[in-house]
Amino acid sequence: MAKKKEITIEKKLRALFDLQIIDSRIDEIRNIRGELPLEVKDLEDEISGYDVKIKKINDDIKEFESSISENKNTIEESKESIKKYAEKLKNVRNNREYNSIVKEEDFQKLEIELAEKKIKDFKAKIEQKNETIGTLQDQLDEKNKHLKTKKSELTEIMKETQKEEDLLIKQSEIYEKKIENQLIQAYKRIRGNVKNGLAIVPVERGASGGSYFTIPAQVQMEIASRQKIITDEFSGRILVDSDLANEEREKINKIIKAL
Repeated sequence: MAKKKEITIEKKLRALFDLQIIDSRIDEIRNIRGELPLEVKDLEDEISGYDVKIKKINDDIKEFESSISENKNTIEESKESIKKYAEKLKNVRNNREYNSIVKEEDFQKLEIELAEKKIKDFKAKIEQKNETIGTLQDQLDEKNKHLKTKKSELTEIMKETQKEEDLLIKQSEIYEKKIENQLIQAYKRIRGNVKNGLAIVPVERGASGGSYFTIPAQVQMEIASRQKIITDEFSGRILVDSDLANEEREKINKIIKAL
């Protein structure tokens, strides 16, 4: 059985740098969208909150309207009772019976007054609630307009970039498979620890890309030999020589343009 050919350090570095170029382009696409997806989500959550508030207020109004209806029924019932008491007063036989009927009649009048007061209070509450709904509805309309604008912006950006991002993600997965798991884990760890997501950078003007710290000449020679994986002692990034970087950029940029 033929022994599986060992992948050279140089090939590993090239594959890693290729992966970095692809992942950096994905980062760039996502940065173009910026905070738009989050802004859209926040607006949708706010609008949902407004809908819940308005529904709650409308439910309160329905309860108040139901209470007004109940009190109107109470008034009608009390008026009917007063009519009956008025008829009874025509046939009273003694003062005690008269006083009892008058007392009941007065009670019904008080019930009417109380019901009318409750109706007035409920109507005032309904008016207040409707004013609140009006204010909330105006705010909700503004939020919906804002959301429509943001969604339109996001749709346009997505239309321009989503296809490219999907293709690049597939390419990223393909290149990941070319690299041993341990090295991929290190690459991802470094990417997560640096602001710009650059885990592997070329040596430029004697320093690692994006750094002002000079790399000793001996270390630069070791990097250029491509015999082992060397990291920057200050940033922890993996280092490659500029020639390798330029060769891989040219290669991957052609692939990206062809997608």
